[in-house]
Amino acid sequence: MNLLDSPFGYAVCSNLMRGIAQSLFSLKVIGREKLIDDGPCVVVANHQSFLDPPMIGCLFYNPIYYLARKQLFNNPLFGALIRSCNAFPVNQEEADPGSLLKLMRLVRGGNRVLLFPEGGRTRTGDFQEPMNGIGLILSKLATVPVQPIRIHGAYEAWPIHGRLRFRPVTISVGDPIPFTPAELRVRGRAAQHALAQKVMAAIRALPVTA
Repeated sequence: MNLLDSPFGYAVCSNLMRGIAQSLFSLKVIGREKLIDDGPCVVVANHQSFLDPPMIGCLFYNPIYYLARKQLFNNPLFGALIRSCNAFPVNQEEADPGSLLKLMRLVRGGNRVLLFPEGGRTRTGDFQEPMNGIGLILSKLATVPVQPIRIHGAYEAWPIHGRLRFRPVTISVGDPIPFTPAELRVRGRAAQHALAQKVMAAIRALPVTA
């Protein structure tokens, strides 16, 4: 195990990102007191930029895990860096049961996992349609709280086809999304779609000004 692939490496990267977020991006957090920083939780957020995972992750003092496109691990140095931040690879081109099983093991083991229902970064700065897969995942973790987070300003700071700029970023944290048992008994694409839409509606509803 090298330095990055260790708990010490995670703590260093997290503290470093916390300082960068506050000093260079004037990070403002709305509803910080609502963060579920202990025990199992699925954190769901909109996806504006490469900045989203570390920006959201540095809010948590206990480790948080997240999925990253498997191609990002091809570069040994960058792969080691994001792995030190508790990222693990997922194949977005086809079904990836291995990553799904790992995700479920992490959550059931008492960890927090960050998911982006939209799948990829926005190309316009606007919200995107969620992928139905988030509904399937949540149905398999039915008793776990699902916490919505909205990130605002990260697209302006680092758009998908633009350069990095030091612009203000706001993160808004919401209460866990209330689901009924019937909603989580997902059967078929229509039920998955309805669950995914409810998740995105909860993210959109969060304020970006205090």
